Amino acid sequence: MATADDRRADREQGMWSAVLGWRERVRARPGGRLTLKILIGVIGAALVIGGLIMVPFPGPGWLVVFAGLAVLATEFAWASRVLDFAKDKVTSATDWLVRQNWVVRIVASALTLALAAVIVWGTLKLVTGIDLLQEARDLLG
Repeated sequence: MATADDRRADREQGMWSAVLGWRERVRARPGGRLTLKILIGVIGAALVIGGLIMVPFPGPGWLVVFAGLAVLATEFAWASRVLDFAKDKVTSATDWLVRQNWVVRIVASALTLALAAVIVWGTLKLVTGIDLLQEARDLLG
């Protein structure tokens, strides 16, 4: 008797096969390979650029950047190499931070938070003209 997990795995396998089959049918048509490459390039680039814009703000900036690289890696070998390099560097940095004592972790977290705050402040000042520091001074003093 098939369990719910088995049925779900079969469904996922069927969906993946359908996607790959669709992709191969598109590639088989005249101009299909180029069209697919352009489409994947545009979608992947939009994800990478959007993710880079979101990086300093709260939210999934880096996740979107990696998703964009993964999309690009389906068609471009260079994107696959960049994705592998980035994953290696993130893993190395995470492993290094885990090996450190709590003081180093707190300092790294504080520096990351301070950098994000400076980027948010600068972006708000440039885009909207709102200076959060001046607003805080006006409210407090």
